[in-house]
Amino acid sequence: MSRTALRICPLCEATCGLTLTIEGTKVTGARGDREDVFSKGFICPKGASFGAVDGDPDRLRTPLVRRDGELREATWEEAFDAVAAGIRPVVERYGANSVGVVLGNPNVHTMAGALYPAVLIAGLGTRSLFTASTVDQMPKHVSSGLLFGDANAIPVPDLDHTGHLLLIGANPLESNGSLCTAADFPGKLKALKARGGTLTVIDPRRTRTAKLADRHIAIRPGTDALLLAAMTRTLFEEHLVDLGELTPHVEGLDELAGAIADFTPEAVSAACDVDAPVIRALARELAAAPTAAVYGRIGSCTVPHGTLASWLVDVLNILTGNLDRPGGALFPQAATDRTPRPAGPGRGFRLARWHSRVSGHPEAKGELPLSALAEEIDTATAQGEPVRALVAVAANPVLSAPDGDRLDKALGSLDFMVSVDPYLNETSRHADVVLPPPPPSQSPHHDFAFNTLAVRNQVRYSRPAVPLEPGRMAETEILARLTLAATGMHGADPSAVDDLVIGQTLGKAVTEAHSPVHGRDPEELAAQLTGESGPERRLDMMLRLGPYGDGFGARPDGLGLARLLAHPHGIDLGPLRSRLPQPLKTRSGRIELFPRPIADDLPRLREAARQRTDGLVLVGRRHLRSNNSWMHNVPALTGGTNRCTLHIHPEDAERLGVRDGAPVRVKGAGGEVTAPAEVTDGVRRGVVSLPHGWGHDRPGTRLSHAATDPGVNVNQLLDGSLLDPLSGNAVLNGVPVDVAPVAAR
Repeated sequence: MSRTALRICPLCEATCGLTLTIEGTKVTGARGDREDVFSKGFICPKGASFGAVDGDPDRLRTPLVRRDGELREATWEEAFDAVAAGIRPVVERYGANSVGVVLGNPNVHTMAGALYPAVLIAGLGTRSLFTASTVDQMPKHVSSGLLFGDANAIPVPDLDHTGHLLLIGANPLESNGSLCTAADFPGKLKALKARGGTLTVIDPRRTRTAKLADRHIAIRPGTDALLLAAMTRTLFEEHLVDLGELTPHVEGLDELAGAIADFTPEAVSAACDVDAPVIRALARELAAAPTAAVYGRIGSCTVPHGTLASWLVDVLNILTGNLDRPGGALFPQAATDRTPRPAGPGRGFRLARWHSRVSGHPEAKGELPLSALAEEIDTATAQGEPVRALVAVAANPVLSAPDGDRLDKALGSLDFMVSVDPYLNETSRHADVVLPPPPPSQSPHHDFAFNTLAVRNQVRYSRPAVPLEPGRMAETEILARLTLAATGMHGADPSAVDDLVIGQTLGKAVTEAHSPVHGRDPEELAAQLTGESGPERRLDMMLRLGPYGDGFGARPDGLGLARLLAHPHGIDLGPLRSRLPQPLKTRSGRIELFPRPIADDLPRLREAARQRTDGLVLVGRRHLRSNNSWMHNVPALTGGTNRCTLHIHPEDAERLGVRDGAPVRVKGAGGEVTAPAEVTDGVRRGVVSLPHGWGHDRPGTRLSHAATDPGVNVNQLLDGSLLDPLSGNAVLNGVPVDVAPVAAR
């Protein structure tokens, strides 16, 4: 007998509401939840394939423990015994930093990934933290930290109300948005045009988003910061700067004007391959629009000047008065955000509090570059011990980080490794212990991170749609037990982790004058928490302490878990609104428009304006039916246009003797790969494109469908030496490559 259940989709950042059809314990269908307060029935191919993702027969069902060199099925008790026996001796002999932690992108798509890794890292006391952020979004965190004092204070475009949207390095018709949580992003762009608004897209590829645009600028890859700097210069030169209501909240305007003076449109035109009059027009149109927003994403982050580009995106929003106003770019307010503190000076944001051991890369937001993981394992120096043990949670850096071949070898040299992963993939195959979480239908879901980036304030929670299968362990319990085993508390009840966090959080809240529970007894507050599990009690606590919460009785009509459970389609908390100066945590209490690290990096950008890249350069690409590498194991999400091919412009193909469909060899600093050519004018001349996440041809994995069409690992073309110096983000786009046809045998 079939039934239906509601579930928030965890497969991309859009967080759409789903209605699942369930036969027994199997998800047999998924459609959009029309009553969902956020997505209102929208669904993409990934969400429609929820059942296939959930029921993939290659998902691991029991832990694996390495015995006599082979990974074999084991009990949960044996697995956690092995974790404790593997990690603790490394810590005790070599120190905390000898244990590395790698967090992959899917962590932010699960409750467990949001609630437990921070406790694990703090318990270990390690500075050897590496995450997917440094191959994706760290430049935006760093620029926000420098501008606003908070690396997580990221303004998002007010898509429902803006009249002019400029997208740079973003393709939301394929990605559904990134660092901008918006269900039905395509529909919102079409609505923008329908109400008479303007859409401009800056991208070296004629993406689906670019095809929708009123104006498409096919910029030379890697020159985004130069273009944005010239637009900024134009605003000053033509007296178009108008801070409006931002005026009392901004400092550094004159210093910025002087520093940016030599980035004229004429000075950057050749490097960007964009005519100077076009650059001026872009600036004028932005300034003239009644409401406007600039939004930059992965294409503008994964380049040599990613932090400068991310900074200039917000600079343009600020200079045109569009930051923090409806129709511009606004700061969301999530229901689980900490209790808003009064406006005023904060601690600010600091970079380079420590450095990586081998190459001396500065930390950013507590993280070291993922590109440096291999050398931190395989290179001995006098600056401390190498990483000798590794905890990988939902991470496959062999495919997602540069030079996977080197990292592949380095992982094999570790003293111990544990992976929390549903698959035996290119990375987890090296683990001594693999801890498999259950399928998403058997897990609860609340979007802690993505609600802080949503284009409308709302809150939703899904309990598991399907009971936990016998022999499975909840992902929250897996990570809690992992934390205990790795930090010397092996064998303790996993609820101890949640109790610790609850005690610490409430203990701090009662000391804060702005908290609704100031002066109260934390034990009395903890006794009021509801929920069927430790994670639910933590969610209840965060909701009740948050900006919309009931404050444990201080605001009787406020939020708590009980009220949220009574609204299974979610609770709408209203449109984004102006919030300044409250979100600012800079030392000045104002937007610091021209911070010192930015000033120190500008000479490098000036030098780039004088350089010209000859030959072909590489860019990546996204596909609507793909997000992470593991999705290539789902037949419904591969095939068609979602193929691992090299896009190349017809003129470049003719010049090089490349035929459509024929194999071509692509060579970069890190190695070479061979892929089928796809001749298309969808890329500009001088640019080739390979998608990310492919390369499923290594032995020892259990990805049966992905192995039938493995593709090639685009990141193998990189040697990991090219990084944005401020953020440590890998340079994945705009890198030189050589392309040649493969000679027929």
